Amino acid sequence: MKFGIIKEGKIPTDKRVVFSPNALNKFKNTYPEAELFVESSDIRVFSDQAYNDAGFEVTNDITNCDILFGVKEVPVEQLIPNKTYFFFSHTIKKQPYNKQLLQACIAKNITLIDHETLIDQNNVRLIGFGRYAGIVGAYNTMRAFGIKYELFSLVKAEKLGSKKDLIERLKKPFMPPVKIVLTGTGKVGMGAKELLDDVGYKMVNIDKFLNNDFDEPVYVQLDVQDYYRRKDGKTASKLDFITNPNDYESDFEKFSQVADIVIAGHFYKDGSPKIITKEMLNAPLNQVKVIGDISCDINGPIDSTLRSSTIEEPFYGYYPRENKEVSLDHPAAITVMAVDNLPCELPKDASEGFGEMFLENVIPAFFNGDKDEILKRATICTSGKLTERFSYLQDYIEN
Repeated sequence: MKFGIIKEGKIPTDKRVVFSPNALNKFKNTYPEAELFVESSDIRVFSDQAYNDAGFEVTNDITNCDILFGVKEVPVEQLIPNKTYFFFSHTIKKQPYNKQLLQACIAKNITLIDHETLIDQNNVRLIGFGRYAGIVGAYNTMRAFGIKYELFSLVKAEKLGSKKDLIERLKKPFMPPVKIVLTGTGKVGMGAKELLDDVGYKMVNIDKFLNNDFDEPVYVQLDVQDYYRRKDGKTASKLDFITNPNDYESDFEKFSQVADIVIAGHFYKDGSPKIITKEMLNAPLNQVKVIGDISCDINGPIDSTLRSSTIEEPFYGYYPRENKEVSLDHPAAITVMAVDNLPCELPKDASEGFGEMFLENVIPAFFNGDKDEILKRATICTSGKLTERFSYLQDYIEN
């Protein structure tokens, strides 16, 4: 079986890769029967020479490979017919901007496996960049606070080499005794928590966060049942919310009245109620000054996320009274960070972590007959048609 790492073709460019040279070495040592190739790239965080030095063939032609690994969407014109591709396709939610991509995969008899659809028997995702989105997102949010109040000016994460560098930079400036709300307990939320802990910010429980003053930066981490409540007053639970989201409404305002900063790393499902509304942010008692929306769901649970921002221009101002974007220096502006490709700012760390997960959780399926049906569950289309699991996308590709 021949495996190839493709050059990322999407613009703007992405330096990440599925397997670092070290991970590819581990791949080869574990499965010596595998043939591994690397498409030449001048943008990848690991150079062609690094792969050559590790003993792998770097080539401009990977048409001989059966399985092709990428990170972001492959431009339609670069798709090679009759291959199996792994990449983030951003099609499973019927994203209109990628309809043509899925149509092309079907037309070209491509087997498409989306990194996002690689799950175990319990529907738990096996791989992803969520941890690094959380780490970089938390750093960027604190950077936004420093800029807003002209307290300190942190260098962009993309200019630094690793998570360790982010921590060292964030430890240096004086941070006033701010209160930070962190939503989410998944990979994104735990990545953000990891950074806050490593920098030395203190975690407190909900009661203390809501009712106490502190002489140091503190944060509280919330899950679904903490920021939503049942409309009928019954006890809220995460499992019940997942099953009955329409029975819930936001209970976040008690936090917006005491928090200076919100870092949003929660999972959001279409149809779920709002978490932070423009009315909360426009209320006289609102204290929130900076919102780092790592989840970045446009028209989703956080009204201040009017659009995604970019690594180049990560911040914009939000004016809750009129629910519109304003300049960062507007006197009533809340600063919003809503970058939707945060792991790109730590390409080396993110790639190394992603490759380790892929080797452990996915690659064995190619050599054990896919006994746990990891590949089968994750396949969106094959043999010129959608698989049964993803047949709900039929109207998406036809209309």
